Amino acid sequence: MRHSISSIIIAIALFTACKKDHADTVVKSKFISKVFEYKPAPGQFINTSIGDSAAAQKLIGSTDNVLTLGAWGGYVTFGFDHEVSKFAIYSNTIEELSEPGVVMVSHDENGNGLPDDNWYTISGDQYNNAVKNYRITYYNPHAYADVKWKDNQGDSGTVAINAFHTQAYYPAFIAAQDTVSFTGIRLPATLKDNAGYYVNGGFTYGYADNWTSDYATNGYNSFDLTNVVDNNGNKITLSSIKFVRVYTGQNSKGNATIGEISTEIRGAIDLDM
Repeated sequence: MRHSISSIIIAIALFTACKKDHADTVVKSKFISKVFEYKPAPGQFINTSIGDSAAAQKLIGSTDNVLTLGAWGGYVTFGFDHEVSKFAIYSNTIEELSEPGVVMVSHDENGNGLPDDNWYTISGDQYNNAVKNYRITYYNPHAYADVKWKDNQGDSGTVAINAFHTQAYYPAFIAAQDTVSFTGIRLPATLKDNAGYYVNGGFTYGYADNWTSDYATNGYNSFDLTNVVDNNGNKITLSSIKFVRVYTGQNSKGNATIGEISTEIRGAIDLDM
């Protein structure tokens, strides 16, 4: 059978339109679509079911599973399958014990779908009171033992073991198995000991795993892009982002019952969907 040129052109046009319609109807997820990196600091829940590589992957498509980030600096990097301008992070915070996590964001500037572009910090209400360019190094004891640390402020200490969690506290699944270092901002320490009953009140805004009126009402901490700064504290204008990083923001520890302050999250959603 012979076809005219005009009928071929019409067929091609219809095929192209169908492909476009199909692409336009692809359903995007409001949840985390991919976890790119999980690099926690040592902690009492590390190397458990809420502190290993499998736990990190459970953040995808859900807000029901807990992931711990360990002591100061430990982080997780995740992304959405589309650009977002307002999002929320779920956690397990309670009114008297916040464990605030610093939130960073990145736009997919080069369009390769990877979090390898510039990172910016959402400046919460404690940004001006935080220690900038804080750096800490943890030393693996290669056993169930206190994990020693030193920072660039001349201080040192330990992530202390307790009798409730008897596995090794240094993450066994990261590449750095002798020492691991983290750099970022250190939020002010607010953990208070009231005769053995520890309280860590929430900051006003700008952090994950942080008790606020927003969290009390919605069960999450919400974020937009109105308070974004670069590494020098300069305000940055972003219309949307695709990648998010959360890291534990306080270097504090209580008694054996409380242990170290460690940010936990349970997932994230795009609030515009």
